[in-house]
Amino acid sequence: MGIISAIMGVFGFGIGITIGLVIGYFLFIYFQPTDVKDPDIRPLVEQEFQNLQKMLPEIPLWVKNPDYDRVDWLNKFIETMWPYLDKAICNTAKKIAEPIIAEQIPKYKIESIHFEALTLGSLPPTFQGMKVYTTEEKELIMEPVLKWAGNPNIIVAVKAFGLRATVQVLDLQVFACPRITLKPLVPSFPCFAKIYVSLMEKPHVDFGLKLLGADAMSIPGLYRFVQELIKDQVANMYLWPKTLEVQVLDPAKAMKMPVGILNVKVLRAMKLKKKDLLGASDPYVKLKLSEDKLPSKKTTVKHKNLNPEWNEEFNFVVKDPQSQLLDISVYDWEQVGAHDKMGINVVQLNELIPDEPKVFTLDLLKNLNPDDPQNEKLRGQLVLEVVYKPFKDDEMPNDIEDPNVIQKAPEGTPDGGGLLVVIVHEAQDLEGKHHTNPSVKLLFRGEERKTKPIKKNRDPRWEEEFQFMLDEPPSSDRIHVEVVSTSSRMGLRHPKETLGYVDIYLADVVSNKRINERYHLIDSKNGRIQIEMQWRTAAV
Repeated sequence: MGIISAIMGVFGFGIGITIGLVIGYFLFIYFQPTDVKDPDIRPLVEQEFQNLQKMLPEIPLWVKNPDYDRVDWLNKFIETMWPYLDKAICNTAKKIAEPIIAEQIPKYKIESIHFEALTLGSLPPTFQGMKVYTTEEKELIMEPVLKWAGNPNIIVAVKAFGLRATVQVLDLQVFACPRITLKPLVPSFPCFAKIYVSLMEKPHVDFGLKLLGADAMSIPGLYRFVQELIKDQVANMYLWPKTLEVQVLDPAKAMKMPVGILNVKVLRAMKLKKKDLLGASDPYVKLKLSEDKLPSKKTTVKHKNLNPEWNEEFNFVVKDPQSQLLDISVYDWEQVGAHDKMGINVVQLNELIPDEPKVFTLDLLKNLNPDDPQNEKLRGQLVLEVVYKPFKDDEMPNDIEDPNVIQKAPEGTPDGGGLLVVIVHEAQDLEGKHHTNPSVKLLFRGEERKTKPIKKNRDPRWEEEFQFMLDEPPSSDRIHVEVVSTSSRMGLRHPKETLGYVDIYLADVVSNKRINERYHLIDSKNGRIQIEMQWRTAAV
């Protein structure tokens, strides 16, 4: 009977399963739940208020706020690079953390702390949008919105008093809105010297923590306490206006701060070729250091002399003696019209021995092309004495000068007065009816100053500075700024043309010490000009 019962039980079990599966299949097919509805797909503007409130936290900022740009390309880039970024970031974190840990553990009688595992996981962070600010300073300001729900695996092993314990961090979530500022912008790669990071609001941080294999965050009250503690500590350190500063380049080197003085003595010229049809030439010499925005320096004019002697000295500030050149040009002065160029040449600063004077006898050339047969023609010679004097250690600038800091006025400034500094930076969207060769004319208290003209350019950049010494603050004055185009061709029709102007009142400059603004030009369709002004006094 026992055997028969066992056989019948097996058959009954098999038959019961078969019948149950068949009945379950028909119930699933023919008895659908009545509370399941097709999804309602409608535009956001047609959604009900309650549904919209639930959806808003998940909607990207570039949808809700037009100031934020969509950055799918950046997310795609990070997704592709993440396996490599993960290893690079973790290796850098180890190199930074290990010396700090080794220095601190003796204070707490800990034998060792090391990473058993360190990976940020396979899920990269994403950016929900990015806002970029435009300022008139040499900086770039960005505000990305970061969301990261990662699966990192960070295991730290701690050994102390003969015991060993492990701490594991996993399931990390970080939602943050940082402000990243790159400044100052410099002409050396990567084109910024420092990174400043601030948090615009308290970040959301959530993570799992295993201590000795147990979930420490399951302890009642500990999870919220740790989360709020981290938020408060991070906010205290980096919530705006506090910043985290990361130096990328040495600012002094990146901005090419002065490293020495170049003394040039123009001695004489010999056997210059006559440029005038009647009588001898009237030569003078122009000197300029390459990569220097300052105007050229000129000797006096020696009238009717083909073998002139000057014996005149000039000093130049050197920023890079390995790459800079001394550009030399000899001109024939003309009372009317353009001055005729008699010849040019250069002196390479890397050929100079510091603090040792060197005399150069230079052949004047048509141009600097060594293969040009015109350079074989004799145009005369120029004799110079040049010495490069590098700064000593105690004379070197210690740090980069902050462009936003107002300098003191020079010695000799009148009591109660000061120095008005006007810097003409650049302009955009200039347009002339007949030609666009813009230069800027400044009119202040009957005195006129001009920038150099830039040919055929609607977006010129001048970067020229002008100074006005005043006996009293110009609180009730204004300065007239006019953009003028001069024809590059000889002719009586349309020799000059005004491209726009603006009158700037100086009361704000006196009260704020410095302004840096972009002004719309009057009588110009879209033209704008950037002007920086400073009011320097002895009390600054």
